[in-house]
Formats: sequence, structure tokens, C-alpha cells
Amino acid sequence: MIVLRFIFCALLVHFLSADISAQQNSWTHFRGSELNAISDEKNVPVSWDESTGILWKVKAFGKGWSSPVVYGNQVWITSETGEGKEMYALCFDFNSGKELFRIKLFEPDKVFSKHDINTYATPTPCIEDGFAYFHFGTYGTACVRANDGAVIWKRTDLNCNHVQGPGSSPIIWKNMLILHLEGTDVQFITALDKKTGKTIWKTERPEEIMGKLSGIGRKAYITPIVINVNGADLLISNGSAVCIAYDVYTGKEVWRVVQGEDSTIAMPFSENGVVYFFTSFVTPPGEEQYCELFAVNPEGTGDITSTNVIWRLKFPVLQLQTPVIKDGLIYLVDTRNNLQCIDAGTGSIFYTRRLQDKYNSSPVYAGGKVFFTSVNGETLVLKEGRELNILSRNKLPGQVYATPAILKNSIILRTSEYLFRIGTK
Repeated sequence: MIVLRFIFCALLVHFLSADISAQQNSWTHFRGSELNAISDEKNVPVSWDESTGILWKVKAFGKGWSSPVVYGNQVWITSETGEGKEMYALCFDFNSGKELFRIKLFEPDKVFSKHDINTYATPTPCIEDGFAYFHFGTYGTACVRANDGAVIWKRTDLNCNHVQGPGSSPIIWKNMLILHLEGTDVQFITALDKKTGKTIWKTERPEEIMGKLSGIGRKAYITPIVINVNGADLLISNGSAVCIAYDVYTGKEVWRVVQGEDSTIAMPFSENGVVYFFTSFVTPPGEEQYCELFAVNPEGTGDITSTNVIWRLKFPVLQLQTPVIKDGLIYLVDTRNNLQCIDAGTGSIFYTRRLQDKYNSSPVYAGGKVFFTSVNGETLVLKEGRELNILSRNKLPGQVYATPAILKNSIILRTSEYLFRIGTK
């Protein structure tokens, strides 16, 4: 009996260690496994170009702005062809770049309009041990078995009129796959059973807020986060004109912060018990439109707009990228190309530098450095801290809207031309 117990314990330790190792060597969602764009890697490349520092590059089939996700030795992205007529999941080998799977998931009967800079394969997939999940907004959601590419389930009945194309990425939480579908017609959040695809809960945005907005103002493209507040797991979701905290297990509203009149794109983010998010934009009479970055105490219930906003900072409208926060510092480039470092405690700005390029890909952090990749394919590497210290500028061909994944001392970066693995041998 003692021997059997010893063997059982040894096997349990082995499997737990293997699972922890797999998680540490993974990048499972848009902006990473913790949805915070922070990698634990220490030895991350700082300098590269098209001919140096590239472990492999592959010409990715089709078109898409979805960011790469990684589990084990698999890299997954989505793609589309023929202006959305066919929608695919693509899988590549992490070590070699070899294409492992090309899975056609959806062939819509009708494809609607989108924004010129958007694609029909913009939402980033999410992945866990054994399964990958793909979302194309109103065109469909699917679960794929990772080891053989078999499609486990599909849903095509979760619909909205995006107007400018899909953009919200799915997230995995416990037994659920959580989706946002917020168009000009309907705005709802739903949790699906990740094993079967069946609906667990569905919550519509509040009509008393949405009903006051113009049709075009009701759409939103955000990806949520989940935080724990005093023992309760809250889904933080900033849609048009309102940021709402929901009970993640039921979809019931816990609190809301209200401001604005149009869509939101950037994710909320959090550190040290504070939630940060960009509001939708405001149009003051006779003045220029603006949005604000709010810092919010997430404790409380009901409408906490007047009580829980710790600080607020004005920004130009339509913030696409989600800032990264690390050790009390917020790093971002706004829609007018201003690189900034902000004190997360007070909202004070430590530095601002106007850049030439636009930056729609979200920044990521690793090894004491912050990585910003511009639309024109140049990655700016900064040393973390309150003073601006640019370490390198690294150019690759093509446009970039996807956010890179950083793991295993490598950067997986998707451009409009190629999928790259950047690193050292």
C-alpha cells in the first residue's frame, strides 16, 4: 500500500509539473495567458531585422489580423480569403514553422461590410491543453481538437451587425468560452460550455444606456478580463458608453461606470486591485471630441461612476491598442502617435514622445523591456522605467496589427506578409 501511494504521489507531481511547465511555455489568449501582455521570459531578443535574428518565417495563407496564440509546440492564428468567403484556422509548428493544419471553418452565405483596415479574421483565438477556440464574430465560433484538427463543435447562430467587421476576441474561463457580440442592432455577452458549445448564460447590455445612443454608436470591439474582488470573480467589460462588471458565472451585473456616446476597442486592464479602461468618446458643445482613461476602484455595486473613479486622463478618441501596465507604470501609444509612460497611482505623465508611425498593435512586456510594434512593421524596444530609454528599432516587411506573443526566449510576430519567430539559436 505504501509503495502504491508513493507511485501515485510521484505520478501526480509529474503531471502537475508537466501542466505548469506547459502553461509557462504558452501564450494562450490575445495579450497572453493572463490577458495582461506580460511574459515571464528574461532572455528576449532586443535587435533583429529581416536577415538577422529570425529563426523562421512562413508565408501565412490568406489574410487576417488575429494575433498568434501558442500552446506546447503549436502556434495558431486565423485567416480568411476572398473577402470573407472562406474562414480558416491555421496551425504551425513552433520549432520549425511548418504548417500543420489548415482547417476551413466557415463559408458564410453572406458577408457584410467592414472597415478598410479591418479583416474578417481579426479576433484572436484562444487555446488550452487539447483544444483551440476560434471566433469570427457574427460568422461563427468553433472548437477544434488540437492534436488532429478535428472540429468538435460550431455555432453560427450568435449574430450581430458589426458594421465595421468583427474585432472582439474570445476568452476561456473555467468551463466557459466567453464571447462579445456588440453591433448596431444587438449588444450581448454570452458564455458557452467550452466542451459542447451550448449556451450557459447570455446578457444584453442595458437598454437604458444603449437606447440613448445612435445605432452606429452602440457597437463595440473589446475583449474582457476577469479579476477577483473580495473573493468574487468579476468579468470586466467596457462596451459603448459603459464599463460593466458582471458575475462571471451568471452574467449578472454587479456595477457599472457610465461615460460616452460611441464604441470602445481597447481592453480593460488591471494591477494591484485597480481597473483601468478607456471610455467611449464624449462630444462637448463646440469642442473637440475626447475619451478618457479611467482608474477605478472595482469594489461596490450599482452605478459607481461618481464614487469609485480614482483618477481620469483625457485622450484622443478611438484608442485601438490596449496599454500594458507593470509595477505601477502604464505604457501606451495613443491614436495621435504619442508614446507615454503614466503613473498608475496618480495618472501623472512621466514622459511623452511623439512618434512618426501609427501603433495599433498592443504593447507587450518581457525581461524589463516594453515592445511596441507599429503598423509599418517596426518594433520599438524600450527599457522599463519612468525615463524614456529606447534600446532598439527593428523593421520587418509588411503591416502589423496583430499583437506579438513572447515565450521560450522568442517573439512570434505576425505581419501582413509573414509569420515570424524571432530569437537566437
